[in-house]
Amino acid sequence: MRTLIYSDVHGNLPAFEKMLKAEEKYESYVCLGDLVNYGPWSNECVELANSLYGSTIIMGNHEEAFINGYYPGENALVKEFFNITYKEFSLVEEIKKFKRKIILNNFTCTHTILDKYIYPDTDIELTYNCIIGHSHHQFEYKNNGYVLYNAGSVGQNRKFIDTINYLIYDWDQKSITMKAMPYDIKPLINEMKNRGYSDNCMAYYLSKKRANLF
Repeated sequence: MRTLIYSDVHGNLPAFEKMLKAEEKYESYVCLGDLVNYGPWSNECVELANSLYGSTIIMGNHEEAFINGYYPGENALVKEFFNITYKEFSLVEEIKKFKRKIILNNFTCTHTILDKYIYPDTDIELTYNCIIGHSHHQFEYKNNGYVLYNAGSVGQNRKFIDTINYLIYDWDQKSITMKAMPYDIKPLINEMKNRGYSDNCMAYYLSKKRANLF
């Protein structure tokens, strides 16, 4: 039995669909949050995640923002993305149903820990095994006899913007495999242009490092 664990799709439907097409026949799926905002397909990504067999979805900070109707942070660019994507979002009642955490065998799955961004070089004292997202960086971290996995991001990888990251949990082997695959970012960029994203928002994606040439 295997579970596909993913996070931070952020409205990037082409990346989400590519991952699911490449990784078929899983017994269950866990989303660690932030299906919405940034990309232009927040509704579609929520619908697709909900449609997966054995799907469990955890609430991220961007779902919380959509529920509350405003983005609480100070980052002006994130607010700009929010103002574009929130006005088209129609599934607030659905995302209210998302969970805060789940237990996956001996791992606690949450969007993050203590609302912090946990990066590969973050010094953190672990007191349990955990699987998180939020920082858009995939890594494994061991401390105090425990292990933390960050699933990375499906739709807005902050190492290489055109790379999809996710995890596979094997229940029989009790093991986690970190996975990565490339995708073509052009359909995302084109749809953002079609929907009238600002120059600042476009520049955010266009300026990011890429690992692949399409």
